[in-house]
Amino acid sequence: MKTMNCTQLGGACEKEFQASTFEEIADLSKQHGMEMFEKKDQAHLEAMNKIQALMQKPEAMKDWFDSKQKEFDALPED
Repeated sequence: MKTMNCTQLGGACEKEFQASTFEEIADLSKQHGMEMFEKKDQAHLEAMNKIQALMQKPEAMKDWFDSKQKEFDALPED
């Protein structure tokens, strides 16, 4: 298991997610993002806008995703 927080994954808080794979941790972060969207949390909405802007540029989004994958891979096991 490895741990990353919301901010490390492009979000706006220190909520921690634990998972065995980057895909699992990305899914947990996405679920959290949806919860914050429903609550209309302003800080998270701003973070989501930045990610959406990246998504308009597929190569930039791929680079961002790859960098987060590498960050996850480099983390020590909990």
